[in-house]
Amino acid sequence: MSEDIVAIVGIFMVIPLCVIGWPIARAYARRIESPPGMPAVPAEVQARLERMEQAIDSIAIEVERISEGQRFTTRLLSERGGHAALPHAEERRQ
Repeated sequence: MSEDIVAIVGIFMVIPLCVIGWPIARAYARRIESPPGMPAVPAEVQARLERMEQAIDSIAIEVERISEGQRFTTRLLSERGGHAALPHAEERRQ
């Protein structure tokens, strides 16, 4: 090949590389230079999330109270003899 053809092919390869590579290199440089951190959350969203967290905490406390009551009732029934408290179980045996 002659040197002219090599130069022309080289130019046609360098131009697309520059057109495509320059924006990619700039975006990568901006990403490296940007300070790491969380994106800012609007104040109204933050307040709503705090209210939701408080509501979930209160629901968890109530569920724990219900489960304590259920454990207590189960323990009382098992101390009584269990089957006497369930009349349907006796009817099924007969």
